[in-house]
Amino acid sequence: MKSINRIAAALALTLGLTFGAAAAQSAPISGEVKKIDESAGKITLKHGAAKSLGMDEPMTMVYRVKDPAWLKQVKVGDKVTFEAEEAASGYTVTKMEKAK
Repeated sequence: MKSINRIAAALALTLGLTFGAAAAQSAPISGEVKKIDESAGKITLKHGAAKSLGMDEPMTMVYRVKDPAWLKQVKVGDKVTFEAEEAASGYTVTKMEKAK
């Protein structure tokens, strides 16, 4: 019985860590559009700390966008919330919408 409890506890811990990490990776980031480069599929965003990307300080960065159509929905100066991930080719915005 003790081994079953240990297995259940280990499984619960593993699932908690897995889902906790997934939640941290998809935390929304608040930012402001500084530049749009539709031909390159890139956007420059000034944003606060992005803990989900390991960035503890506010900064301005160029991101690729998963869906180039998003670049037509925003303009320089717009406030946005976005999610991004790091890949071998750099950082990519995986979700973006105008802030309310």
